[in-house]
Amino acid sequence: MILHSELGDNAFRRSRQLKLLIDKGDVQLAGNRKLEIYGTLTCSSGKRMKTNNRIFFTSEAEAIDMGYRPCGHCMHKAYQQWKAAR
Repeated sequence: MILHSELGDNAFRRSRQLKLLIDKGDVQLAGNRKLEIYGTLTCSSGKRMKTNNRIFFTSEAEAIDMGYRPCGHCMHKAYQQWKAAR
């Protein structure tokens, strides 16, 4: 788990560090800390959230292990499976 706010002290440094992590494969999914939702890096809902709420995961298993649920917007099928299992 990587907090977006801890990647740098300004937006430029955070974006550069995030790009490096994505290029290395260390970041595959993003999530919302407060809502405990994870989704794809390209999700339009995720792009709108505040930096302090954004979190990154190396895998879907890591997000699930931490108690996060799939995003109903960008991961609709996984969300439906999660919802049916509840």
